[in-house]
Amino acid sequence: MTLLEVANLAVRFAQDGRTVEAVRGVSFAVARGEVVALVGESGSGKSVTALATVGLLADNATVTGSVRWQGREMVGAPEPDLRAVRGNEISFVFQEPMTSLNPLHTVEKQLAEALALHQGLTGAAARARILDLLDKVGIRDAESRLSAYPHQLSGGQRQRVMIAMALANGPDLLVADEPTTALDVTIQAQILELLMDLKRREGLSMLFITHDLGIVRRFADRVCVMQKGEIVEQGPAAAVFAAPCHPYTRTLLAAEPKGRPDPVPPDAAEVVRTEALRVWFPIQRGLLRRTVGHVKAVNAATLAVRAGETLGIVGESGSGKTTLALAIMRLIPSEGPVVFQGRNVQGLRSRALRPLRREMQIVFQDPYGSLSPRMTVGEIVAEGLGVHGVDPGRDRAAMVAEILAEVGLDPAMADRYPHEFSGGQRQRIAIARAMILRPRLLVLDEPTSALDMTVQVQIVALLRELQRKFGLAYLFISHDLRVIRALAHHVVVMRAGDVVEQGPADRVFGAPEQPYTQALLSAAFDLKVRSG
Repeated sequence: MTLLEVANLAVRFAQDGRTVEAVRGVSFAVARGEVVALVGESGSGKSVTALATVGLLADNATVTGSVRWQGREMVGAPEPDLRAVRGNEISFVFQEPMTSLNPLHTVEKQLAEALALHQGLTGAAARARILDLLDKVGIRDAESRLSAYPHQLSGGQRQRVMIAMALANGPDLLVADEPTTALDVTIQAQILELLMDLKRREGLSMLFITHDLGIVRRFADRVCVMQKGEIVEQGPAAAVFAAPCHPYTRTLLAAEPKGRPDPVPPDAAEVVRTEALRVWFPIQRGLLRRTVGHVKAVNAATLAVRAGETLGIVGESGSGKTTLALAIMRLIPSEGPVVFQGRNVQGLRSRALRPLRREMQIVFQDPYGSLSPRMTVGEIVAEGLGVHGVDPGRDRAAMVAEILAEVGLDPAMADRYPHEFSGGQRQRIAIARAMILRPRLLVLDEPTSALDMTVQVQIVALLRELQRKFGLAYLFISHDLRVIRALAHHVVVMRAGDVVEQGPADRVFGAPEQPYTQALLSAAFDLKVRSG
């Protein structure tokens, strides 16, 4: 039985006196108990298509075509009819639960609101239903979590709460919009298994939106490939993966970081080294703020990186990856030697550290959040030159143009603002901002996790080329083990502040020794690995 039938859907937005066509001629169907995946790069129209099914688009949107839900036409339907479907018969789970959950309300209050609004459940009946929902989505000791606020939950727990809210009213169709993109690989695997288990137990149909074809291959019954607002190919997932017909589908399937980094020269100089580095944050209580314990963010981390070498740091959120990198850069207090280019910088004051800052730079996960929206690209990239007094006699505009070309951007774009660029272009700008100072050490903190697969491949190729050309040392932090495998010479695996395993990348990926490393690899590559 067909639940959702979309025919010749088109969505246009009125913007700054012009019309932007976001979706055109889209047709597909979702049957009861079926998982249909919408895949494609950012901007291809996936989310707009899903939101259009229940009239959740902005007021400047014009929707034409047909969207039939269990035989009822949704396009142009009265608002009361749409409200009756939203949350009751069709529910949504979005990419980032932290922005979807109210930070001022407890878990119990947010779930109770959904039950009261749609089912009129209150009091003891609502509480019992909430506990049942939390148990169903795998929240352990559910009663103790009722009074928790979103910031007190892990990423995986927040996503489970979002799924519980979506299931609260027994929907027939669950629309999951990139529900695992921001999660670690092991948590991703748990959330996907949960969704599939719910599909089996509850008879749910799903419209699954993602740019990760690995997820689609494992879980979808049918797949629709979108490009520039159109479905360019659709069919049974097994058939599309086995014999893709459209060139764009073949491009997506081939878009995975591959190959290995260039070998490190045997005489490469050591750039940075730590010995039993420790970062403990004090827990202070009482009127006199006495220290009653410590959060042990990093315990006894010993590592070294040479010129032209990439050290990959992997582990789940909260394992200490970013804290370790910030301690190495002396951006947070730590204990234990940090030797940078032969000099122990631990204990140096800000004035003594400042000349070294230009030689250790960082690129963050979210290129949009780390770029000032009020500055042009040229100003953003050149800012560090003024701060550090680099080459004061040179023409800064020429230096900016040179580095923009180096990272694959047109120097003529220097007068534009960040919002005028795609995600991949913004990440190139962030890399250019760091590279213009000609650093020796570049810390890359999840620089590809927010990017589409095809853009990930481009950024990996760019980083390889920059390392080859300038002999850069990279500290590469990621939960995407495919990217780590393509870039890293050496891998450090962290868990709860401890380095549980480290060694050459080929050895760690080929014959992991620790069960935790094996679990990470299994979740990332869907492999059965055995200790060597």
